[in-house]
Amino acid sequence: MNSYERIFGSGPLSLGVGILLLLLAITLEDTLGLAAIISLNWLRYSLFGLLTAIALFIIVWSVKSLPPANRGRKLCTSGAFYYFRHPLYAAFLSFFNIGLALLLNNYIYLIWALVCHPVAHLLIRYEENIMLKEFGHEYKAYTSVTGRFVPRLFGRSG
Repeated sequence: MNSYERIFGSGPLSLGVGILLLLLAITLEDTLGLAAIISLNWLRYSLFGLLTAIALFIIVWSVKSLPPANRGRKLCTSGAFYYFRHPLYAAFLSFFNIGLALLLNNYIYLIWALVCHPVAHLLIRYEENIMLKEFGHEYKAYTSVTGRFVPRLFGRSG
């Protein structure tokens, strides 16, 4: 594993694809003429604020759980990594993107946020194959009990 892969993984590629998909959504917004999601502005702003706060919490928690200097050198299965295999990606995909879609208040952005999930699942396979080579059976066992971007709350022991 080279130092770039160790520190950044699939993040830059996932971010780039997500931004391209967002630009596509912006382009399609007027063309498709989809309805607004939420009519109450205070609710939109509140949900965006809440989901952004959750995303920021998960980002800080994940960096504290596994400092960048230890990435790719140590398999972390505690802290944020107990719930998410990829907490940084989860912060954006599962929380921030949904909040942004609600703030932008058009179904095309909700579709964008939902489409980013399977795209990231495909892109993350490369990174997970590297982790499997690096940590072997221990990583395989970890993947069987921990969700990628959404916590696997049931079926866990301990």
